[in-house]
Amino acid sequence: MGRLTYEGSQKVEIEDRALTHLQIVITSKLRRGEPFALSWKDDISTGGGRSTVWVNPQSALVFKYHGGRQPSINRAWIDALTQTANAPSGLYLVPEPAARPGVAAED
Repeated sequence: MGRLTYEGSQKVEIEDRALTHLQIVITSKLRRGEPFALSWKDDISTGGGRSTVWVNPQSALVFKYHGGRQPSINRAWIDALTQTANAPSGLYLVPEPAARPGVAAED
């Protein structure tokens, strides 16, 4: 399990593969100067519920991975996550879709 830390205090554990895909979407949005909301479900051990933070180019984000190897990238998942990031509700983790036929995974 990896960890995303926002502003040094908000932390959420996310599986490395999912975190890699979120990082790609988040950094793409921030490179373009596009702020957005990011939401996740809180673990029951921290009280459950849901958290939302406002992410902008000045936000302090840390992506910490458990494993040392970057997983292959599913372009369809990047596209699905980008759609949520561009919606009024903001970015949230959606289930990984099957890779589209004819679209090779990126390593």
